[in-house]
Amino acid sequence: MKAFARVLFMALSLVACSSLASGFSVTDMAGRTVNFSKPPRRVVCVGPGALRLIVYLQAQDLVVGVEGIEKTRASGRPYRMAHPELAQRPLIGPGGPTSINAKPDLEPLLAVKPDVLFVTYMDRALADEVSRLAGIPVVVLSYGRFASFDVEILQSLAVAATVLDRQERARELSRFVEELRDDLWRRTGNVPKPQRPRAYVGGIGYKGAYGIESTEIYYVPFLWNHVTHAAASIPSRLGSHIFLDKEQLLALNPEVIFIDGGGLHLVEEDARKHSAFYTQLKAVQEERVYRLYPFNAYATNVESALVDAVAVGKVLYPSTFADVDLREAADRIYTTFVGRSVYPEMEQLYGPLAGTVQLGTQSGR
Repeated sequence: MKAFARVLFMALSLVACSSLASGFSVTDMAGRTVNFSKPPRRVVCVGPGALRLIVYLQAQDLVVGVEGIEKTRASGRPYRMAHPELAQRPLIGPGGPTSINAKPDLEPLLAVKPDVLFVTYMDRALADEVSRLAGIPVVVLSYGRFASFDVEILQSLAVAATVLDRQERARELSRFVEELRDDLWRRTGNVPKPQRPRAYVGGIGYKGAYGIESTEIYYVPFLWNHVTHAAASIPSRLGSHIFLDKEQLLALNPEVIFIDGGGLHLVEEDARKHSAFYTQLKAVQEERVYRLYPFNAYATNVESALVDAVAVGKVLYPSTFADVDLREAADRIYTTFVGRSVYPEMEQLYGPLAGTVQLGTQSGR
C-alpha cells in the first residue's frame, strides 16, 4: 500500500523547488510549466472536483465565480454543503460531465477577472490554448482514474497548494489521511488473507448515479480495511470501475453488501421492482446490507471516502472498532476537510451511516 502522505510531501517538495527570482512556477498534472509572479488572489475552477480541492485548501474565499452545477446541486458534495455561500458567486459556465476536456465559455469566466483558472481533466494542448485566449494562467489538476480514489488527488492538492501558498494546509491534510489510513491498517492487518471479510459495494456513481451493478475495485474503504472485494476478479474496460450484470452479482453472492448513498435510491427502487432477485442474495437474506455516503459526486469525495472507510471497518470488525464512535469520527473528518461537519445533512439525505438497508423483503433499521 502506498504511503499517501509521502506522495504529497514529495510533490510539495518538487513544486517548491521551482521558485524563480521574480516569482515561481509549477508543473501541473498535464506536465505543463505554469509561471506566476505572485500567488493569485482571484480564482475560478472548472471541471469535476476542481472547486473541491480549493475548498480543502481553505481557499474558498478566493473563488470569484462558480459553475452552474455548484449553484443548483449540492447534495452529496460536502465541500458545497459546508459552504452554501459559494452558490452566490457569479456564474462562469454550466459545468457537469460535458465540461470535461472542453473549452470553457470565456466571456462569463473572464467577466469575474480571475488571476488563475484551475481545471480538471483537460489535455495540455487545450489548456495551452485556453490560457493563450484568456490571457491568464491555466493549471490542470486531476483525480487520476476517473471516479476513483487515486494518489493523483493528493498530487493535485500539492500543485494547487503551491499556487495559492497553502503548502502547510496541504501537509496538514496529508498527515491526517496518513494517520487515518495507518489506524485502519493497524486495526485490521492481523487477519490472515484467507480469513479476510468478503464484501461488495454497489451504487457507486460514474458520470451520474447508478444502481447495485456499479462498483469500484480500487475502493479505499475496502483496501484500507483488508477487505476482499467480491468482484475483484471481474475484468473492466474502465480501469478500476466495473458495471456488473445481475447474473454476475448473483454468482458472486457476497456475504456483505454496502450501498453507496449516491445510488441508494436507484437500488431501493430496483429492489421494489425485482425483489425475487434481491432475496436470492445471501447478504439480503442475512440482513447484512449497509448504507454508506456518496463516494463520487462530481469526482471523488475524499472526506466521504474516509468516513466510509471507518464505517466499513466498524461493520466488518466490530470488536477491533468497539472504541470508535462513527458519528464522532465522521464529524472530525468532515470538519478537517471542509470546515464543519455535514453529517447531520448527510444523515437526513441518505440515512444513518452504516445502517441496514431494506432490499426485497428485508426490514431496514
